[in-house]
Amino acid sequence: MDFVILEGQTLGIVGESGSGKSTLVKCLMGLEEPDEGTVWIGNQRLDTASATARREFRRHIQIVFQDPYGSLNPRRRIGDLLIEGPVNFGVPKADALKKARELLKIVRLEEDAMDRYPSQFSGGQRQRISIARALMVEPKILIADEAVSALDVSVQKDVLKLLNEIKTTVGLTMIFITHDLRVASEVSDHILVMQKGEAVEYGTVDEVFGNPQKDYTRHLITAMPGRGWEVPDMTNIVAGSMA
Repeated sequence: MDFVILEGQTLGIVGESGSGKSTLVKCLMGLEEPDEGTVWIGNQRLDTASATARREFRRHIQIVFQDPYGSLNPRRRIGDLLIEGPVNFGVPKADALKKARELLKIVRLEEDAMDRYPSQFSGGQRQRISIARALMVEPKILIADEAVSALDVSVQKDVLKLLNEIKTTVGLTMIFITHDLRVASEVSDHILVMQKGEAVEYGTVDEVFGNPQKDYTRHLITAMPGRGWEVPDMTNIVAGSMA
């Protein structure tokens, strides 16, 4: 596969379980080495970067995981979890604490959350904390790996709305990994369809869902529960590119 994500846009990556979505994410983050190929952020190449450059690279690409109950250390207060990343990158603790309070407001949580433990929050609240934690190091790219699949439908809607608002406010580029095509259509500018570790289709939301070119994509759409949902009008979105 070969694809480009334009700055400030959201790429939705969809496909059934085992299609390679999470493996792709690990390669993008440098957690796994691809057999061949390159990963770039701007003019920074990951596979040939020095150890120091890789450390800085990882600061610019952060992830929100699927499980809101397993991704936060239950023995640590929320404030400690939030400041861990920036402090590791050399930010003074006082500055990190200030940033944490600001981000809690952005994700619609009260400041007293800083002194509480993960067990004192609902799944949706924990996922908002995970989003705040990922934003603490001011990344250029935020990856959401099935970030709403474990949440109730009503909570999913709130978290998706929050992600869109943060993307606009902070100017993030996002990669949204999901098996739910309806969710992908709500948050994405472009869609990448994966099957057996390969990209089989790429385009805008309108192009992929409105006029799919591949049988596999048509199969995914047909298999979606509640067919008949409308794809958002994305005609004003600037197109990306894929070789």
